[in-house]
Amino acid sequence: MQDVLLRQAVATDLNNLVELENRSFTEDRISRRSFRRFLEMPRDRLIIAELDSKLVGYCLVLMNAATRLARIYSIAVAPAARGKGVGEKLISNAEKEAVGADRIIMRLEVREDNGAAINLYQRLGYRQFGTYRDYYEDHGTALRFERRILYYEPSQEFLPVPYYPQTTEFTCGPSALLMAMAALDEQQPLNTLEELKIWREATTIFMLAGHGGCGPHGLALAAWHRGFEVRAWVSQEGALFKDTVRNDDKKRVLELVHEGFLYDIGQTGIQLHHDPLTLDAMEAALHKGQIPVILISTWQLNRSRVPHWVTVCAIDEDFVYLHDPEIDTDEGETVADKQYLPIDKRVFSKISSYGRNQPLQAAVIIGPKRT
Repeated sequence: MQDVLLRQAVATDLNNLVELENRSFTEDRISRRSFRRFLEMPRDRLIIAELDSKLVGYCLVLMNAATRLARIYSIAVAPAARGKGVGEKLISNAEKEAVGADRIIMRLEVREDNGAAINLYQRLGYRQFGTYRDYYEDHGTALRFERRILYYEPSQEFLPVPYYPQTTEFTCGPSALLMAMAALDEQQPLNTLEELKIWREATTIFMLAGHGGCGPHGLALAAWHRGFEVRAWVSQEGALFKDTVRNDDKKRVLELVHEGFLYDIGQTGIQLHHDPLTLDAMEAALHKGQIPVILISTWQLNRSRVPHWVTVCAIDEDFVYLHDPEIDTDEGETVADKQYLPIDKRVFSKISSYGRNQPLQAAVIIGPKRT
């Protein structure tokens, strides 16, 4: 038996594709007309598998024109070829094609009762992120899976940034700052004690529900007191996050904390700017061996309206690469999902500020230790 041969489908494969589709599925079949359209769509990929010169499988991958997502729309393997690794090879090839088209995430749907397929996807690193009810013709439920397929390849252009995950739900700022400082100083501790020390120094006391979060002024001071050069960009003057509390006494506390931060910054060499920090300026800082820590809105990423600190590690022609310190293990996330996370530059411009009416842009750029 020959090895499985993978290639792009061509017009002469149409009859065999339709035959395989009809043998593989009793419902939700792709029609001959649709196959013909997919064959003629240069953006999408229709990959076929041949075994002993016979078509034994296909994988149809759709490339969304507006996003960096790819989607396995349909995959089929002939009964006689099952158990020979054909499906796994089709998926692997589909992912390579998607990476070649600069896609970040591969997504797919699978019937909730298709245990064999679900096991395969999970073994290949896919995780469930949603459910479609009444998705199939027989009203069956589809489980939605995804896997990140595009990863940053470190280069000599930028400093390598070690990854550190936050250990509480309220210490994204300290964790992002720790990563930036550790990139510049190998002796910088990366542990929960240091994470909480910075949180105590930098917290704004009140923010949304639960424990207080950290603002740019406090993070800048924490880095300065640890010996680093620091520049901070804050687009708004006055106390930040006042709209997250309703009580006048709490608002006054935020104002007093802010005044204290400004006084302390005045006793240091921290450069505080109130004009916007551009992407070009961030890239220039990275090329100088400096590491930006920025406040983002996670709405574009996970539909959560909370301010969140991340570390900018690299920038190339298409992407801004972030270390996101928050790992949602309940959703199956791992370090690989949050390290050098590629964000399309168009999306980055939308997430790199927080708030609706007067969006807040905040960033702290950490430079080498002062001599």
